[in-house]
Amino acid sequence: MATGSSTRSNDSSTSEVLTTLKILIIGNSGVGKSSLLLRFVHDTFDEDQPCTIGVDFKVKTLSIDGNLVKLAIWDTAGSERFRTLSPAYYRGGQGVILVYDVSNRPSFERLTPWLQELSTHATKTNIVKMLVGNKIDKDRVVTREEGLQFARRHGMLFIEASAKSSVGVQCAFEELVQKIVQTPGLWESDRQVAGFGLRETEESNERSYCSC
Repeated sequence: MATGSSTRSNDSSTSEVLTTLKILIIGNSGVGKSSLLLRFVHDTFDEDQPCTIGVDFKVKTLSIDGNLVKLAIWDTAGSERFRTLSPAYYRGGQGVILVYDVSNRPSFERLTPWLQELSTHATKTNIVKMLVGNKIDKDRVVTREEGLQFARRHGMLFIEASAKSSVGVQCAFEELVQKIVQTPGLWESDRQVAGFGLRETEESNERSYCSC
């Protein structure tokens, strides 16, 4: 999987958008889902970021290997009282970022139920999954190896990040999007995209970590 060829872009007026992807961000309340989204889209961080009520929605455009890809990113509430809102938001999702807090073990222990919910409600069986261990700027109680092993067991990409310091945030979204566009049938409508290499090597298919 090539890295370094993905760059941020907010201007889609000079080139045609290749596709629009639906990305979901899920995980327990308080793990920093909204902060990750805010850092990725606006490159800002709010120490007093309020918990999401229901769902938040933002749009971001990336340039991947010279092609513009528009992301419709859904930030869902992690609180139990809002969970009845979530099933509809899984529909049509091509990628999901599952977040836990490396300084909060219960958020890590809740990953399996989140994956079960994703399996129940996702309408695309080949949805690309990214596991993000957030808040590495804090004292951790979940090791990197624990996160990596969980990701490998469940066929997920993996990266640790800090929305506060911005470490790993851009890479997480770029790696996820790159994997989606390299997955035939997940986003295109039976068409060949000229100049866009779908590299289906054994290494890229089995990889469970980000190379940034």
